Amino acid sequence: MGKPIQRQKNIMASSTYQSVVLAARPKGDIVPGETFTLKENPMISEADLKDEEVLIETIYLSLDPAMRGWLDDARSYVPPVQIGEVMRGFVIAKVLASKSSKVVPGDYVTCSSGWREVAIVPSAELNKVNIPSNGKVTDALGVLGGTGLTAYFGILDVGKVKAGDFVVVSGAAGATGSVVCQIAKLKGAKVLGLAGSDDKVAWLKELGCDEALNYKSETFAADFKAKTKDFIDVFFDNVGGSILELALSRAKPHARFVMCGSISQYNTKEKNGPKNFMMIIAMRIKMEGFIVFDYASRFGEARKEIAQWLEEGKLKRKETVIKGGLKEAENALVKLYQGINTGKLLVEVKPEGEVGSRL
Repeated sequence: MGKPIQRQKNIMASSTYQSVVLAARPKGDIVPGETFTLKENPMISEADLKDEEVLIETIYLSLDPAMRGWLDDARSYVPPVQIGEVMRGFVIAKVLASKSSKVVPGDYVTCSSGWREVAIVPSAELNKVNIPSNGKVTDALGVLGGTGLTAYFGILDVGKVKAGDFVVVSGAAGATGSVVCQIAKLKGAKVLGLAGSDDKVAWLKELGCDEALNYKSETFAADFKAKTKDFIDVFFDNVGGSILELALSRAKPHARFVMCGSISQYNTKEKNGPKNFMMIIAMRIKMEGFIVFDYASRFGEARKEIAQWLEEGKLKRKETVIKGGLKEAENALVKLYQGINTGKLLVEVKPEGEVGSRL
């Protein structure tokens, strides 16, 4: 991805800053050293700011399964990242300088400035980070960020979960799935979580899941059938593929299927869908896809309720943080699709205590 240059603790004392740009569209898996390139750019400073612009330094990158889809030149809910363009992504950053009354130097913010060390961003595109009691800065990209909001609206608005429902969640130990499991329990549902290791299964039980299964187990199909003997009311899908096919075979009449993601298919050259899709007809299943940005006008109310659950100790979360700076982002994204993370996956671009001073 390009040879990294030794970074100074105060980045504003450097003559350049780094960004990661898309070099080639992957045809299957992301290929380290080919898909992305590390680029050196002339340093920007407070002198470059216009009215209502803010200079920020990136602390954390959010890595999310949807990123693989952004690399394909195909119609979707957002345009694809272009060749030579900075990789899209949400970040937590610290304000270095501001020409806006919205934020001041030292504030933490989230925005979609992408994979770069520093950026100039319109203040309208920033969200100031407000940390609730029992919270931490990284929650702004996790349980209080896009993944937590996806869980909230997916299980409540699309899944319409209610007391007594039997809910099955695939990818249940991920950033979104783990929050889905807990919200479903808060609403009085019985929850079966599916994950890819015994350690993740144990964590799901700590979160309060009634049952949890390792989908890599040799007996998974039989175990899944046994654990769904009363059939499924709500299936929250982050995985797709064969697990979606299994869930369709165990759906109740009028089950609700929340189609959030399909991580098992993102890097495959030939996509595999369920062969038993006619179960949708036979069981009158409501299968609905959604994008969290559809609910942007309601983010405030959702964050308020999630923050309250955090403060009350009703929501737990984990995060997996990859250290080493921007140069590690490409490999970390590859590892995301290999299931390295429990909870939210972040790349630490710079330790919080080393964020530079403004010049």
